[in-house]
Amino acid sequence: MAELDGTIVPQDALKALGLINYGHFTSMRVENGHIRGLSHHLDRLTRDCRVVFAAELDRERVRDYVRHALDDVQGSVIVRVTVFDPNLDLGHPGADAHPRILVTTRPAGPLPAPPMRVQTVTYQRDLSAVKHVGLFGALHGRRTAQRAGFDDALFVDTSSFVTEGATWNIGFYNGERVVWPSGNILTGVTMRLLQQVHDRTINVPVNISDISEMQAAFATNTSIGVRPIIAIDDVTFPAGLPIFEILRKEYEEIPAERI
Repeated sequence: MAELDGTIVPQDALKALGLINYGHFTSMRVENGHIRGLSHHLDRLTRDCRVVFAAELDRERVRDYVRHALDDVQGSVIVRVTVFDPNLDLGHPGADAHPRILVTTRPAGPLPAPPMRVQTVTYQRDLSAVKHVGLFGALHGRRTAQRAGFDDALFVDTSSFVTEGATWNIGFYNGERVVWPSGNILTGVTMRLLQQVHDRTINVPVNISDISEMQAAFATNTSIGVRPIIAIDDVTFPAGLPIFEILRKEYEEIPAERI
């Protein structure tokens, strides 16, 4: 399902998004018309719209379009809200923008998500604090990792410091605290919520050389919640430590907001 400003998407609008690929988005897991962290997702959209388009985004208009798109949808779904301007062209991206709102949905996967193995890839996203639609580098890293037999890619910078996954944040457990790598990353909504509810948390630089000292690793985003990582390159971790259930329970107890 796809709607642009609450109506059927014109072909020319999708062509502009596909060929020019300039915009930003957020993805949200919807359960029975409720979204955990909805306010954070709306904050992200309005903040990124100022950065990407120098324009203000109407939060209530976004909610209205999401409600409309979900009107006949049953069960758990992932809603993606993409903000872009179909009238911006490749030669004149500096023109005044009039962003529009594309809402798409897809079925949500079951939770908890199965453990995964990841391969480190040296890569830094452009404008890392913005959740933009420029996914080529991230997907190329994911493809590289999968072609090597892994499930996904974990990005590290040129100094071998861990940053983030292709479409997720990474956290570690050192036996006492949850460790979130600091650096040039996109702070995900799930990561932000977990930081708020789990008080034994620190943000510090994590080098590849530090990974073997950790007791556990996990990925987080709105689609997967808390997903154990059982291998980073040739370093392995257990999938059944109590910390995973603790984090999942704390996350699930966060009140969801009605869309």
